Amino acid sequence: MDSVLLIVALGAVAAGFVQGLSGFGFGMVAMSFWAWTLEPRLAAVLAVCGALTGQLVAAATVRRGFDRARLLPFVLGGLVGIPIGVAVLPRLDMDAFKVILGTLLVLWCPAMLMAKQLPRITRGGRVADAVVGLAGGVMGGLGGFTGVLPTLWCTLRGMDKDVQRAIIQNFNLAMLLVTFITYLATGLVTREALPLLAIVVPAMLVPTLLGAKLYHGISEARFRQIVLGMLTASGVAMLVASVPKLLARWGWL
Repeated sequence: MDSVLLIVALGAVAAGFVQGLSGFGFGMVAMSFWAWTLEPRLAAVLAVCGALTGQLVAAATVRRGFDRARLLPFVLGGLVGIPIGVAVLPRLDMDAFKVILGTLLVLWCPAMLMAKQLPRITRGGRVADAVVGLAGGVMGGLGGFTGVLPTLWCTLRGMDKDVQRAIIQNFNLAMLLVTFITYLATGLVTREALPLLAIVVPAMLVPTLLGAKLYHGISEARFRQIVLGMLTASGVAMLVASVPKLLARWGWL
């Protein structure tokens, strides 16, 4: 049990720092620690609570670039997607869950690192933004991964660092709040989760503040390299841990 508590705390510290620095990524980083030892639904509850706390802290410290008109389509789409993700969550398979998340990290993060070479998307308007928001809502319902697809989309849109962070930060805040309320209403927040939540919240507060402070002085290229490099490594580690188990289960090993 002590080792589980340590892993939960370490995941919260690392994820809090990344979220404070980038405005997203708490769920992905935390899950790279927690998916090894925690049941998916419990890990999802912890990730959503930690990410929500981090967004509240970050929203109070980083306020540049806010644009309500740009944000609204993402939020409306996300509100539709959250119930879908919550409905799927209880049916998740642990090893398959880690493979999906790890594959997402390994594919998505290097794509972000190469974003300057990718063509910028100018078509689709608010409808396309809403569809991406819906996908982010589904990912949020699955465990607080609301920022993954919207962040890539904003980069492909060619938004600058402050505008992109403002959209993702406030989108995440809205989605995570609704997701956590949904978790409470559906009984996913159990007594088993309460002691771990009491570890996650204080463990990630100071790292989140440090990350937010560093954000103000770091270049766009450098902070992207640091964050996405960490997430790529996390994805590789999860695939190494979970793929052999799935292959053995399917009789391929």
